[in-house]
Amino acid sequence: MVKLDRLLVIDIEATCWKKSPPPEQENEIIEVGIATIDLTTKIIEEKVSILVKPQCSTVSTFCTDLTTLTQDRVDAGVSFADACLRLRKEYLSEKRVWASYGDYDRRMFEKQCKARGIRYPFGVRHLNVKTLFAIARGLPREVGMARALEMLDLPLEGTHHRGHDDAWNIAKILLKLI
Repeated sequence: MVKLDRLLVIDIEATCWKKSPPPEQENEIIEVGIATIDLTTKIIEEKVSILVKPQCSTVSTFCTDLTTLTQDRVDAGVSFADACLRLRKEYLSEKRVWASYGDYDRRMFEKQCKARGIRYPFGVRHLNVKTLFAIARGLPREVGMARALEMLDLPLEGTHHRGHDDAWNIAKILLKLI
């Protein structure tokens, strides 16, 4: 049974490079940002960052410049399996609708869970806020999160490309849509 009391807005950050990953490395999740929307009050209740220690890659200078995350910071994080367990236990993520800006986050979770043999932490009800925004605004194509905030006259709060800050900003967009 789906719980419709809260909506989870998820934004991940992953290891990245200016071009292709170096040999023997791959993109993997290093931060799970969460913003929880109370659907009764229409209030964003919290903003959480779960740092995830990479298993198969290192944080590049390009990635640090983009996200502000360093190797030392993510090395102090939890395993990907523990991050998924926390989502299931603390947020009942398998029973709630979840949202992200675009489909990248959903695909990365599916890919990494499959590769590591870890139970997928979400149910099947996913909202793609990027597509929803374009449809609601009658746009000819989807736009980035920062542009959507501009179009709604909402400030970009926090650091762009930090999971918890982006999740918060995506939640603001979603609240305008619902």
